Amino acid sequence: MPETAAPAALLFTAPGCPHCPGVKAALEKLLAEGAIASLEVVDATREQARAAELGVRSVPWLRLGEFVLTGAQTPQELRQWAGRAADPQGMSGYLEHLLANGELAAAEALLQRQPNHLAALLPLLGAADTPIQVRLGIGAILESLEGQEALRPLLPELIRLSAHQDHRVRSDACHYLGLSHSAEALPALEARLEDGHPEVREIAAEAIESIREHQ
Repeated sequence: MPETAAPAALLFTAPGCPHCPGVKAALEKLLAEGAIASLEVVDATREQARAAELGVRSVPWLRLGEFVLTGAQTPQELRQWAGRAADPQGMSGYLEHLLANGELAAAEALLQRQPNHLAALLPLLGAADTPIQVRLGIGAILESLEGQEALRPLLPELIRLSAHQDHRVRSDACHYLGLSHSAEALPALEARLEDGHPEVREIAAEAIESIREHQ
């Protein structure tokens, strides 16, 4: 796995915030250890325009690499997030965190800015133990992209997942392949017409029909 530089940290605090000193101290320790590259601490009450521009609504508010974390974080959690932020595969964990905590809008905003991170949803889709709320969030995001070019880079992995051992994963993959409107997905979907699970067969048939309607 290629190494990625340690992330930079931007922390917004405010006087009287009970959790801010602990988060700041934990980040200072990570900085001293080299787990984060830099640390900027900003008083949100003194730099209100900047806070508003970044969408800071409460403190502590932390941007760690590409991740935004709000509220109290333990030193262990901050260490884990710093590691994820420096890991090329860490975006999947961050998106799972957002979707599991009902922050669909934040996940959508991030992926609109950086659609290259859409692929980070697919490991979550392929894990049979992914929570239902996360699966529903993935569905909402991908369905909003129906017929768009952003889905095309996902096709190879979705095709692979359409043959997953778990029928729920196969069903979801077939559904999202249909959303692509791409003829490239047809062979994989046609193979699922003989699937052993009726739900997979039904969704594959619907996906094939959708693709053919858009050719």
